[in-house]
Amino acid sequence: MIYLLQLTDSLSKTVSQIPGDRNGDGYIGFGELLLTGGWIMIPLGIMLLMAIYFYFERSLAIRQASRLDANFMNIIRDQIMTGNLTAARNLAKNTNNPVARVIDKGLQRIGKPIDSIEKSMNNIAVLEMYSLEKNLGVLAVVSKAAPIFGFVGTLVGMMQLFSGITSSAEFTPASIAGGIYTKLITSIAGLLIGLAAYLAYNYLNTQIDKAANRIESATSDFLDILQEPTR
Repeated sequence: MIYLLQLTDSLSKTVSQIPGDRNGDGYIGFGELLLTGGWIMIPLGIMLLMAIYFYFERSLAIRQASRLDANFMNIIRDQIMTGNLTAARNLAKNTNNPVARVIDKGLQRIGKPIDSIEKSMNNIAVLEMYSLEKNLGVLAVVSKAAPIFGFVGTLVGMMQLFSGITSSAEFTPASIAGGIYTKLITSIAGLLIGLAAYLAYNYLNTQIDKAANRIESATSDFLDILQEPTR
């Protein structure tokens, strides 16, 4: 009986010495694992929130910019061919879309040389692209900065661990291994956040490229419409 009590006491001490086990239940929960990362988890958490916010904010903006009536250019063509420029401009101004705003600029320049019209439309297209790309750089920064912060957190944790080892004889191989294990959480978190931000950045860039292609196609169609009567 005394032997069993001693064995139980020894096991309980071993369990309570698991690095990161804050409530002494014998295993490290997800929340406890995050807490073992230390203060570096705060900037990592902030970067994660920023990445999530700007991804959804840009995703919604790009999706809104992609909504355009499939017959928009056909209607514009019919109104130009019939000489009803006022109706064409009203349609373009009342359509909240980058393509419509570029077409509206072209409608304003009707009567001027084609080169001048095309240049004005291209200038508006550039501004529209800047608007779609707004805040997209935050995702690029997070994708590169998060892994670096994670590695820094691991290095700082390792320095603290080995500093404790040199100043104390109570460390065992098991506790050292456990300490290294918990210190790696910042690197893992940083890599995961950086990977998510990188994928989000590239996905949004792909959607922006599609929007740019739609603007270029609409510009080309509009210029063709203007030259139809002279063919």
